[in-house]
Amino acid sequence: MRFRSSVEFIVGAIERSLNEVDENGIEEEILKANRIMIYGVGRSGLVARSFATRLMHLGLETYMIGETVSPPIEGGDVVILISGSGRTNSVLRVGELAKEIGAKAIALTSNENSPIYKMADLRVILRVGIDRELAPLGTIFEDSAQIFLDGLVAELMGDLDESEDSMSARHATLE
Repeated sequence: MRFRSSVEFIVGAIERSLNEVDENGIEEEILKANRIMIYGVGRSGLVARSFATRLMHLGLETYMIGETVSPPIEGGDVVILISGSGRTNSVLRVGELAKEIGAKAIALTSNENSPIYKMADLRVILRVGIDRELAPLGTIFEDSAQIFLDGLVAELMGDLDESEDSMSARHATLE
């Protein structure tokens, strides 16, 4: 019984969250960026990795901050920060450093009173309901962020005249 209640709650909360969201110019910033650098930790970091993979499939120069093969952030880069609480210290610090260097910081968070939200140049708020028994520990934010970013990928596909076939050509061949 709890499983069905949880699924219904999560799906409804995601739908409400995404119906209110404004992509706020992220698409344009991604398209004009020299490179896209993405950062998040924990489950938000997993969402970040998924988004970085799709941007790479689109042919965009994309890196996960913190990986040993990531170059340093430079002016002209876009840094996308993902943190449900908007208070994750390492995410905030990455954003502050990016701005000091001259990169544009974009925050994806559920907390418009957070330091990450206030520091960012562009902000996307995913308003999420909280039910710690049916969707614990940020589940609604993470699931909403994943779907929001997948929708952004679909929009970018159109902008870049990409298709499933062209993206598949960039898909990993050794897995």
